[in-house]
Amino acid sequence: MVMLAVLLLVNAAFHALTWPNFYRRVVRDPRSRDENGRATKFLTVHLVLFIAAMVIAAASLFAAIAALAGAL
Repeated sequence: MVMLAVLLLVNAAFHALTWPNFYRRVVRDPRSRDENGRATKFLTVHLVLFIAAMVIAAASLFAAIAALAGAL
């Protein structure tokens, strides 16, 4: 159980540390907005990916806590 918790914590940390920086770069990318300032599909797709990554990070964190609680 401890090995599972460590793996889940590493997964959560990876997503939480990597994706916000990536998303900030996507937002600043010129392809993110059209000439009228509206969000493009490029931005929308990456926003969905960012949200999914944050949900996975949260789920991994909660699962790691549950695994550690079960191991005690």
